[in-house]
Amino acid sequence: MNQREVGTRQESRAAEYLESLGYHILVRNFRCRFGEIDLIAKQDDTYIFIEVKYRTGRTAGDPTSAVDGKKQKKISKTADYYRMLHQIPMDVPCRFDVVAETPEEIRVYANAFYYQGSGW
Repeated sequence: MNQREVGTRQESRAAEYLESLGYHILVRNFRCRFGEIDLIAKQDDTYIFIEVKYRTGRTAGDPTSAVDGKKQKKISKTADYYRMLHQIPMDVPCRFDVVAETPEEIRVYANAFYYQGSGW
């Protein structure tokens, strides 16, 4: 199984888990010229932009460490584009979550980082 197939499987696993927590998944793998967002969901009136990180085990490191400042800016800019494309006003609440997966567990970090964009 290649990396893309593993990623797709883990994103599906994360989406199922998030749905069980009350998230409504709107989009999987949103791509544009600025980057990619693994999952976009909505919960009540809040849009949630979600990065999914998978590691094969604890020795492979903490999955959340891969969402560094550079990655946060890229996700924020991509979220800005999504909001503009779908005419979602800037005053509509949004947040950025990270789902950290290992074969043993799934952890959700709500508000894992703050918006790093320019706010079109």
